[in-house]
Amino acid sequence: MARPSNYLDALRARAAALPFFRLIGLEVVEMLPGRSVLTIRHRPDLAQPTGILHGGVTAALVDTGIAYAVLARDEIRSLVEAGGSVVAIDLRIKYFRPVAAGRLTCVSRVTRMGRRVIHGESIVTNEQDKEVARGDSIYGTVNANEMARHGAPSGTMHMMPEAVAHTVSEEGA
Repeated sequence: MARPSNYLDALRARAAALPFFRLIGLEVVEMLPGRSVLTIRHRPDLAQPTGILHGGVTAALVDTGIAYAVLARDEIRSLVEAGGSVVAIDLRIKYFRPVAAGRLTCVSRVTRMGRRVIHGESIVTNEQDKEVARGDSIYGTVNANEMARHGAPSGTMHMMPEAVAHTVSEEGA
């Protein structure tokens, strides 16, 4: 596996390696500062008994889309490199139509960037470009000391593996 050449590549590599994302088939298609595009495909094992995609899968797509739009911001980079992260404080989802087949695309963006509180929103569409769901979330920043104080294990979702963090640090030198 090639070493990531920059911070966003490092975030993408970390996302691709996360077991939960692999389990549900979540893919980060695009990540730019303040914006992300993620996809997931309907599968029978992700469906409710009626065959439609479970709402929790859609919620995970929205939550993760906003998280990566936030993490891609330059203002957050130093926090992540220092062992901090962002955490969801509030997540709201509105469902508009069921999904019984195909791929969903989630486009997320940061709508307000504060120092400690960040707002974002997502729109989820199906393969026919019909809106399936819409969500918004509030994230808070958490530094490494706060994470340790609350018992967060090392290697949490947004912390980069040592080799990736080292590559990112070299880039700024």
